[in-house]
Amino acid sequence: MVDTLPNIPKKGRGAVGNPAGRFETESTVSCDDGWDNFGDDDAPVLRTTLTPDATRTVITRNKSPDVPFDRSINPYRGCEHGCVYCFARPTHSYLGLSPGLDFESRLFFKRDAAALLEKELRRPSYRCATIALGVNTDAYQPVERELKLTRSILEVLSAFNHPVAIITKSAGILRDMDLLAAMAEKKLVHVMISVTTLDADLHRRMEPRAPRPSRRLEVIRTLTEAGIPAGVLAAPMIPGLTDQDLESILETAAAAGAHQAGYILMRLPHELKDLFLEWLGTHYPDRAGRVESLLRQCRGGGLNHAEFGRRMRGDGVYADLLSHRFKVAIDRLELNRREFDLDSSLFKPPTKAGDQLALF
Repeated sequence: MVDTLPNIPKKGRGAVGNPAGRFETESTVSCDDGWDNFGDDDAPVLRTTLTPDATRTVITRNKSPDVPFDRSINPYRGCEHGCVYCFARPTHSYLGLSPGLDFESRLFFKRDAAALLEKELRRPSYRCATIALGVNTDAYQPVERELKLTRSILEVLSAFNHPVAIITKSAGILRDMDLLAAMAEKKLVHVMISVTTLDADLHRRMEPRAPRPSRRLEVIRTLTEAGIPAGVLAAPMIPGLTDQDLESILETAAAAGAHQAGYILMRLPHELKDLFLEWLGTHYPDRAGRVESLLRQCRGGGLNHAEFGRRMRGDGVYADLLSHRFKVAIDRLELNRREFDLDSSLFKPPTKAGDQLALF
């Protein structure tokens, strides 16, 4: 009988394993056949690959009452940040790939995103409303330095005077300060920086290729000092693992100039349940049982709620306590007292070559 081998964490990667997606009919496991006994140091380096995404539209619509926008743009599928908790991981299953290591190493990019966006914005039927950028996967993940897709999207939005709300955990957003500052003067941009923990060791294990928490707080300060409204998203809060940092995250963000704040209780849809529990048992075996128990207390005995109104906050005593702590903290820190309503009234497609000039 062949013994199966446990998955071994790979340096610089979040997920421990690479299980088949939920639509696959076959799965594989590592086994010791007695011939070779390779250690982790002998394993080949897992390199990131990039594949063009042949999408024909770039704006994704939603009708969720849980989010304050009805449209979004995600320039990339998959995310090299490698955050083990990412709720977008199961989307890689639709590509026939694993939500595990494939999600953070086999990336797809929407090469024609800017051109597709301009085409959609020029349609006579288009009605302007804030577009959320980088909701599913981070628009400023490491490959953006090379591909510059997010920059090209912002250039289109700026030319059209179109409002945009950006969510990121990357300092890469500072590259686009020139565009963002000009848009902020017209009330066309708002930024939320996500911070999950202030614990450097936990951060390294949990979100290995994302900027350190202290750097993200510096980003908030830099943005707000440049007149670009920025807030903090304490997300996800993981009971028994990161939620003890909630007040500290809000305090340090407020000190850095943040005016808005939010939080989300960790979601574990589809394959993410097993991926996260495997990671938890590998890196924090002494806490695994308690963290899972607390998560189940917040999810009616399960590990996930898909229902609108419950999926972001959970329910039960522990979830209610987390909500109360957040409300007390933002009141004390005077967060969320200013509204940052973005202006959709300025939207206007710019004249392009060949357009007939208006008489008046």
